[in-house]
Amino acid sequence: MEIKTELLNKLYNGLKPETRERVDLAVNEMVKIKEKGEKIVVVTGSGPNIHEGVSTLIAELIHKGIIDGVTTSAAVVSHELSGSLDKVHRVNGTALGFSKDQLPIDGLFEVTILAEDELKTLEKEMIIDRQLMQRALSLDGNTIIKAAGNMAYPLGLRTERLAREIETVARANGLPFEVVAGAGADPRTLLGAGYRNNVPVLVSVPQLVGGGAVGMALADSISITERCTRIAHMLGSATMIIESAVALTQEIHDGPFERFTGHGLWADWQGYYTFSLADKKLLRIDLDPNLEKAWQQQRESNIVQEAIAKGLPKTKLTGVPFRMEMSGFARLPGSIPVIADIGTIWPLLAWQVSTRLGVQLDFMSYPQSTAEGQEVREWIVREVKFADREKMLAAFRSTGRMTD
Repeated sequence: MEIKTELLNKLYNGLKPETRERVDLAVNEMVKIKEKGEKIVVVTGSGPNIHEGVSTLIAELIHKGIIDGVTTSAAVVSHELSGSLDKVHRVNGTALGFSKDQLPIDGLFEVTILAEDELKTLEKEMIIDRQLMQRALSLDGNTIIKAAGNMAYPLGLRTERLAREIETVARANGLPFEVVAGAGADPRTLLGAGYRNNVPVLVSVPQLVGGGAVGMALADSISITERCTRIAHMLGSATMIIESAVALTQEIHDGPFERFTGHGLWADWQGYYTFSLADKKLLRIDLDPNLEKAWQQQRESNIVQEAIAKGLPKTKLTGVPFRMEMSGFARLPGSIPVIADIGTIWPLLAWQVSTRLGVQLDFMSYPQSTAEGQEVREWIVREVKFADREKMLAAFRSTGRMTD
């Protein structure tokens, strides 16, 4: 894939001066970390990371050795098992014979647009109602690109069924769901890239709810304590943590094994593995301007820490409607807030860091608001495939892989 440097330069020059300065700072830190052979871990949220092609870009950065670990959401795992993005036709569900009680709030039924060979692959696993699909495709409606699987037939149903199979294999091998899923996932997904490069990709505990049965299967594959411990080791090994459009980040800022802003004191006391954020760099890409306000107030007056020290409500003292992670992030000396769209910031980070490290990228995302971004979304639909069940099962049938 050709890297469109003219557009990237335009995006960079179009940033507010303060944002551009923060991006420069982040790039410098990332380059220094990689030149020293140290690790960068990414903490992602759900929808925007998939829609903007950011999850696909992070997968590319895993392949190139720039990103060394990822926490994500059950929703992202669900979408990646279905291919990240797909094209669906949406029609009035009652016209197909469904009752309003069966349908989502918009009353629409979605059908995934699949090639004949893809349908035949799925028919080896499940009965597919081709007549239902043909009827839906013949009705007036709208065809869109959206996060793959989910509520679309048949991939949404297939993914929920596959999730339970993955859970069974994971539990039999003493592995997280994500490792087993990665064996069959497309290499251009977080799951697939992580598996092929032995890089941890794990769903965080607050983000286990999502993706229907996928979230439940993820949660049931290993214990909560083991999941938190694995994530703590991942975060503890990193010199920099990048938070990408994620709302719930308790594992970072209020985690059971983190000592600086979390609850790690007691875990350390009892002999568990713990880590500290005190000397780490944290970059948070967020659209909420309140993050910047909290960060500035802490640096100007130490008001956030003082409120905590006095047991007083932070929101009333600062006038900022706090989310929990804002408090932890604002108090970290190495934190860097970037108030901007991840669809713009991630391509700039990837491009500038890879260029300075002499790494050639084979994929680049662009904001979906641009023509180039729309082309990338079409590319992902065409090129990033749903998980290969047979490949996944064969990986564990033949090797009995017991470690990750």
